Order: sequence, then C-alpha cells, then structure tokens
Amino acid sequence: MKNAVDTPASLASHILDALGGANNIQEFTHCATRLHVTLVDASVVDLRRLESVPGVLGAFPRGGNRYQIIIGGAVASVYERMMSAMKSVAPTALGTSEEPATPMGTAKPAASASSNTASQEPPQSSASHRAFPRTPRAWAGAILDYVSDAFRPLLGVLLGASMIIAFANVAMALGFTPDGDTADGWQALKAIWEVMFVILPIMIATNAARRLNVDPWLGGAIMAALMAPQIAGLSGDISVFGVTIPINDYSGSVFVPLLMSALLGLIYHGLKRVIPDSVQLVFVPFCSLVVVYSLSVLFVGPLGVWLGGELGAGTAWLNTHVPFLFALLIPMLYPFLVPLGLHWPLNALMLMNIQTLGYDFVQGPMGVWNFACFGVTAGVLVLAIRERDSAMRQTSLSALLAGLLGGVSELSLYGIHLQHRRTYRWLLAGCAAGGLSSAVLSWLFPSVLPSGQVIHGVTTTAFAFSSLLTIPVFNRAWVYALSIAIAFAVAMMLTVLFDYRMPQSARKTADSADFVDPLWHAESPNVIFAPIAGTVVGLDAVGDPVFASKALGEGVGIMPDDSAGVEAVHAPINGTIKTVAKTGHAFGIKTDDGVEVLVHIGLDTVDMNGEGFALQIAKGDHVAAGDVLLRVDFATIIRSGHSPVVIVTVVNTMAMTSVMPLLATADSQTADAQRSESRVAAAGEPIIDVER
Repeated sequence: MKNAVDTPASLASHILDALGGANNIQEFTHCATRLHVTLVDASVVDLRRLESVPGVLGAFPRGGNRYQIIIGGAVASVYERMMSAMKSVAPTALGTSEEPATPMGTAKPAASASSNTASQEPPQSSASHRAFPRTPRAWAGAILDYVSDAFRPLLGVLLGASMIIAFANVAMALGFTPDGDTADGWQALKAIWEVMFVILPIMIATNAARRLNVDPWLGGAIMAALMAPQIAGLSGDISVFGVTIPINDYSGSVFVPLLMSALLGLIYHGLKRVIPDSVQLVFVPFCSLVVVYSLSVLFVGPLGVWLGGELGAGTAWLNTHVPFLFALLIPMLYPFLVPLGLHWPLNALMLMNIQTLGYDFVQGPMGVWNFACFGVTAGVLVLAIRERDSAMRQTSLSALLAGLLGGVSELSLYGIHLQHRRTYRWLLAGCAAGGLSSAVLSWLFPSVLPSGQVIHGVTTTAFAFSSLLTIPVFNRAWVYALSIAIAFAVAMMLTVLFDYRMPQSARKTADSADFVDPLWHAESPNVIFAPIAGTVVGLDAVGDPVFASKALGEGVGIMPDDSAGVEAVHAPINGTIKTVAKTGHAFGIKTDDGVEVLVHIGLDTVDMNGEGFALQIAKGDHVAAGDVLLRVDFATIIRSGHSPVVIVTVVNTMAMTSVMPLLATADSQTADAQRSESRVAAAGEPIIDVER
C-alpha cells in the first residue's frame, strides 16, 4: 500500500528511487501533466513501486528506455524538485550548463563536468550514439517522440500567448475597445501572439536539435538564417553567387525545422566523428552551419513547405467534403490518443493549418472531446458529493477546475477515467453528441473568413487549449459554445444516471454460477479471508524473495488447484480499493480502521500486460468481503511460464499488534504449527488473523 507523500520534494524522491536513482536518468523533461524520462537502463525500474507512489496517476514504458509518468498539475514542482535532488546526489547527471532550466525544459547528462565549454556544447551521453530504429513500428515511435519532444516545451508559452488573444477578443466584443481591431492597444496585444508565431520555427528547431543531442543554439541559428531574407522583406527568388535561392515564408512552419534539425543531427554527429577533438569547438559548428544551411535553403525548406501545404490541403478537403465524418472522427479518437501521447502530432497539424491556410478547423472538434471529458468529471463530482466521498470529491473538483479554466484534460483522464473504464461509455457518447451537433450547426451556420471564404466548420486563427476562457477565439463562437455544452451535458447526465463504477457483484446464491460460500464472516472484526480456493502456504514457500523477506508485510500464499481455469478472485476483507494495477494483477484494499491488505495474483505477471485478467472493480470502489474483484485465467498464467500463486499480505504489519497467518488446521493451534504447516482452504475461509 502507499505511504504518505505530502510534498513535491518527497514525491520526487520516491519517483527517483523507483526509477533506479539519479545516475539512471539520461534525459528528463515534462509537459503540462507528465514527466518524460529516458533511462540508461529501463530494466532496473520498479514499475509497481512507481505506480504505487501517492501523487503518481500512472506510469508506462515507451520504446528506447523511455518512461512517461503522469503527475497532473503539480508536474512542474515535482520536476524542479527532481532536478534539485539529481544535482545534489549526482552532479554529473545533469550537466553544467549555465542556462537555467525552464519550467518546460529538458535535463540531460553532460559530457564532462569539468569542461569549460559545457554551456556551448550539447550534453553528450549514450543517446548520442543511439542505433537507428530497425522496424517500422520502432521508426513510427521514434518519429512521434521526436515531434512530441520538439513541441512539448513550447506548450506553455504558446497557450499563454493565445490567452492574450482570447481576452482581447472578449474586450472587443464587450465594447471596451471602441475602435475594434484597429486600436493601437489591440495591435500591441496582437503582436505578442504574432511574434510567437513568427519565431515558432526557431523555437521548434532549438528543441528538436536538443532532442538529437546537437547544440540547440546551432539548430536555432540555422533556422533563423533561413528566415532572415523573409524578415528583411525579401520575396521571390534571389541570386547568391550565381545560385538562385527561393525565398519562402517559414513563419509558423512546422515541417521545415523538424526536417532541418534531423538533417543537422546526421551532419553534426558525422562531423564529430571525423574532426579532431582539439578543433571541434570551431569547425563542427562552422561546417554544420554551412552544409545544413545550404542543403536546407535549396531542398529541405521547399520540401517542408510543400509537405505542410499538401497535408493542410488534405485535411481541409476532408473538412470540406465530409464534414460530418471529420467532426465525429476527431473527438472520438482523442480519448484513445491522449493516454498514449499520440495527440502531439495533431497539435503540429493545428499550427501548420494556421500557417498554410490562415485558420485551423481541428481545434473545434477537439474542444468537443475536452468538454465531454470534463462532463464526465462533473458527473463524478455530483456522485461524490451525494455519497460524501471526500477523496473522490477532491480529485474530481480539482480536475474539473483545471479542465474548465485551463483546458487540461489529463487530470480527469488519469485521475478518474482510466481508473474507472466504465466512464469511457459516457465520454464517447458525449463526444458523439457534441461532434454531431457541431457538424449540423456548422453546416447550417458556416464560418466566414476575412477573405470571404465560407467554411463548414468551427475555425480559429489562434492556437488555444479548449477551455471556457478561450471560447471567444473561435469563429462562430456560439456554434462552438453550444456544441461543447451538449457534449458536456450528455456526458455528465449519463455519468450521474448510470454511475462511473462497475456494478458491484451481488452476493452469490445457491443457484448462481458465482455462489459465495457463507463463511465470509468471523467473530474477529479483522479476519482476512481467502480470495480464492487453494492450498494456503507461508510466504517462505511462494518462491519470491521480496515477499519471503516480509518487506511487503506478513501474509500467506494460496496455490490454486492444478485444474484451475478462469476463477473469480474475491475481496478478502471489507474496505476501499486504494490501488489497482493497470494490468489487473495486483490491488490494495484499506479497511475503515486502517488495515492495509495487498492481493497479488501470480509472480511477475505484470509482464503479461493484462492478458488473462478481467477487472470488475476500480480504484475508489467500496467492497465487501466476498465481492468479486476480477476474474483470472490461471491456465494462461501457467502457460506464460509464471507461478499462479495468489499472495495476500498486510502491508502495514508493523502498525498492528499482531498479524497471524492461519496455516494450520483447527487442531494445530500453536504458533509454530501454524507457521510450518499448510492447509487447503475454500474461498471465504479465514487465512490471516489481525489484531489492531
């Protein structure tokens, strides 16, 4: 069970320990809600321990020794504490650059703590020499990670700038600026957003170069050089030493800095292999600048502009010719893309649409998904208030406020929805209702661009998170507002009417296939019952050194019968589900008087990724002894090469007066006999006696 973790510093310490310590961290950054970590050796990570840390909403591995850890709104504070802890424990783990770490920054190992050029050279690590992906799936994952890491650190500044546009639109709509968008004040505010958009390619190139272990300022400098003629007011083609160079508008471009930085990575690391160390400081940047700039201005830049234009035109064609499908597809996909971190390329598409088309039409349908997500959270809040569930009330309220005011969906998604999968039914229903409403209203009341072009869809010229505060940035704002209101209301009402938790299993009767033995009662209030039938053995006999050491508390193991197939695993005690492994192989229950019980199905079954486990409960559910928690295919566990033993321990044994495993039969009452013998128990028979 979880120990108390009250501060970001303590949370950071627990996460570092579960990741294998500061020296095991190779690269480190974060986005709005998640920590993104690249490790030296992912095999030393204790995923179960990491997921059990209070404040960690979830954690999952990615390819290339990468992990994502979902924290929520406190991610920046945890990141800063982890940075401080890593510097104090292992100074060489973070480099010696004088550049301060930004809230959305990245930390990497330095090449040498004593180098005088640390602030100029990029961090060098084993990441510099990563092998190229070998399979199409690995290539796809690497590309998605590359795009995500290039955009993630920019999220805060882009959204902050877009909020300025939102407030300016509200002020103009309310008549606070009588001259409209021609007022000097409006133009000054608008310049904040526009300058962000103009220099966006330079910021993307800087982050992309850093991701490839290249001097980030080199990537930014080359992108700035590509944009220099445009900034100087030149257009068309210019002749340089007899070579005709096309002048393109790269402001707001996405593909060009990504492609240019990828080329820079190849050239840069190739040069470092052939140029002597003594002159690398001068000649690696010099040669990189000349070669990459020349190739980019002639080939990469035009290619990136063409790719961006074609992709924008393709999505615009979909929005124009099949608007109903587009309005439904985007919100219905997002609930599955966001948990996997695959939504970042769509953010790039939004920015690219603004650059190539002058407007974006993806953010409207995306807002439908966001507000359906917030609607489910509001429904959970209503039920939590009704049932006086203080823990869920606090979780849902903070997630709802973060969503409605900040447009952050991850707190709802990881804090509630993925913990209670039943919510996805109501979430998708809200997405469908809002998407359909948006499609119908957009067809009847299309957006009209300043150029006079008619678009059947909600459009915007800004990049903004979908929140109540950003509604004014959309064209046909009332259509957008009504669509997200419908998505919110439908998702909320369905959650309130049909609950967010799986129905509790009724007590089994004699004529039911799920019959529960009537032995789920005992004179002692803290008796722990057998969750399944089988042979009860001591922890020394389960075959796992961690459990045998009693590090996770005193308890017993239960070996199912050899003929066991799909069996129900029952709650061994009355209480609240406090932890549930995503794979279904382990869960924790806490009784009202503080006894913390861990039930672990099989050894190393986390490797099965949920195969053979069918959960019927979720975190936060209240259960009674005998309720069915999940169904397990023990035959699948055995075929996978794992032990099927079910382990039950009292995690906070040290806080109890006595925890006695009941291993012996009724006529063997001595403590020595109980610890040395084993017995066959039916589900519902007492297996552990706890004295507070």
